[in-house]
Amino acid sequence: MFSVDGDAAPLGALHAVCREHGAALLVDDAHGLGVLGEGGRGALHASGLSGAPDVVATVTLSKSLGSQGGAVLGPAAVIEHLVNAARTFIFDTGLAPAAAAAALAALRLLRREPERAARARAVAAGLHGRLTAAGLTAARPDAAVVSVHAPAPEQAVRWAADCRAEGLAVGCFRPPSVPDGISRLRLTARADLTERQVDEAVAAVLRTSPWS
Repeated sequence: MFSVDGDAAPLGALHAVCREHGAALLVDDAHGLGVLGEGGRGALHASGLSGAPDVVATVTLSKSLGSQGGAVLGPAAVIEHLVNAARTFIFDTGLAPAAAAAALAALRLLRREPERAARARAVAAGLHGRLTAAGLTAARPDAAVVSVHAPAPEQAVRWAADCRAEGLAVGCFRPPSVPDGISRLRLTARADLTERQVDEAVAAVLRTSPWS
């Protein structure tokens, strides 16, 4: 799941190419875990690749799970190799117990309430529909990221600042983070947003829009 436009990578096709050439597929599922797949099990589950012997996933605990740190998920041989040979793991500081406990609590909550994942996707689709209906250009979201195009880098920065002044925190992508010509705002949908809050968010984006 790409973090700028919120579009999903063609994992099935990528995996087929990897298998054809005897390669492994490494998937960064930072924006898929908790949102995609049944009950938010992630992009690999949604693509039918969960548990495949030649697929490794990296996940962050700091997005949908609301904690910090990350994890590598994959075949036992891969994990054993990383534990013994990955310098960035060996010489790093261990994950704080409180962060691990917070992530575990979030995972348990997601298992109890799997509808949260579908709700996050529905909120994203609603944001996209309302923004595009109002005339803005927004990438169709495959998960919870909604990307809205801005006219230019300077206007994207100002737009984000104006949104914040309206009480709406949004991301802002502009060069050098992205190539020139595709500056944008990034909104993140959450399962706990009410329809009124979504209406207020859309209204804030439209009131401050440099396109108007």
